[in-house]
Amino acid sequence: MGYYDLSASERKHFYKQMENEILKDLIKEKTNVIKKFSSDYDTYIRKNCYLILGKFYITKEIYKPIILSILDKLTNSKNEKIRQTVVYTLGEIGKHDFNAVKNRLDNFLKDTHHSVKNGLTGAIKQIGEKNSKPVFAWVKNTLKKCNSDMEKRILHGLELRGRTHPEELLPILKDVLQNNINKKTKKMLVHIIGQISYKKGCLEKVVNEIKTWNNKEFISECKNEIIKIHKNYAKFCYLTLKEAEKYLSDNL
Repeated sequence: MGYYDLSASERKHFYKQMENEILKDLIKEKTNVIKKFSSDYDTYIRKNCYLILGKFYITKEIYKPIILSILDKLTNSKNEKIRQTVVYTLGEIGKHDFNAVKNRLDNFLKDTHHSVKNGLTGAIKQIGEKNSKPVFAWVKNTLKKCNSDMEKRILHGLELRGRTHPEELLPILKDVLQNNINKKTKKMLVHIIGQISYKKGCLEKVVNEIKTWNNKEFISECKNEIIKIHKNYAKFCYLTLKEAEKYLSDNL
């Protein structure tokens, strides 16, 4: 039976049970229960596991080194669900204490399983939204040493922060574009430009930046993507399609 097959009261009871059992693991410096929950077939049980570990890291000072030690042990697990749970836990911790996780995130840059790669993207999204300065600095260095697939996934992870603060993300996108990037990475950059352009005040910041870039073909693709976003997701956009089209025509 899955987590959301339970009633609301049963879920509340089960979550509390998970907290108690995970805490017992931490007290004993064991991984039995944590491994069980972090490898569960149910996505929401795994999610509870990393949320609880992240919460304990912040609220229970004494267990910080134990939690990090356990995560280090599980980082090399053969089970991709466990590795994914670990990287999501690092995301929860990194929202408050990025120094504790930045070198540990490096361990996942060459992971070949798609669920773990997705986990790294998700972790970067969570950290970037709450604690952007250090993770953006980490990304600048990391992009120089990771493969093209991971480059694309890391950039995607920054998108959430870029939607409200495009000025933080645009310099990184420019640096990536100046390199000899492949088609998939370029496609991701165009997608991100579209996604960081539709909230209040963001289109102006994006246009003012990219119109100074040298790659005219890329700028044209971005313009088309921005128009597509304003057309397909009109109810989420600050400007109407016509307003966006006029702004782009006048300024790009």
